[in-house]
Amino acid sequence: MTEPYRIQTPLTDQVIRQLRAGDEALLSGVVYAARDQAHKRLCALLAEGKPLPFNPEGQAIYYVGPTPARPGRVIGAAGPTTSSRMDAFTPTLLACGIKATIGKGLRGAAVQEAIVKYGAVHFSALGGAGALLSRYIVANDLVAWEDLGAEALRRLEFNDFPLIVAYDAYGGCVYQRG
Repeated sequence: MTEPYRIQTPLTDQVIRQLRAGDEALLSGVVYAARDQAHKRLCALLAEGKPLPFNPEGQAIYYVGPTPARPGRVIGAAGPTTSSRMDAFTPTLLACGIKATIGKGLRGAAVQEAIVKYGAVHFSALGGAGALLSRYIVANDLVAWEDLGAEALRRLEFNDFPLIVAYDAYGGCVYQRG
């Protein structure tokens, strides 16, 4: 068994090109948390020609709506949400520089094509393990849209967050490999 890749945001093309479907990775650095409504607002800003509330170049987006933090913790349970819910927005965000998305489950054909076209990757995080995964998140700050509650855009900092490469920049898919 090979050692997991240790990778850091912002992600570069060189790092993305090393990863293959099925590889294990430990991700550290800044990752943005966003779900459906935040994605809708991000794409609306882009459609209006306005800047995003963060620099998307080389960044990763985690599809998560964390629960409130218990005393002494930076975040509550932080498990992945179903990735396909963001499929309508993902190609637009990859086109503006996002290099990785993180969630659970399958991605549609348009997202798979965009991952290859823009040299990106989609990671799967362990579903049902939000309390465990929260231990790998060491910072949590609101970026925008507090009115969205758990779905607000947040800036998280990961420390060796465990992931599997589900879709790679070459069109590989862990779900097709079995």
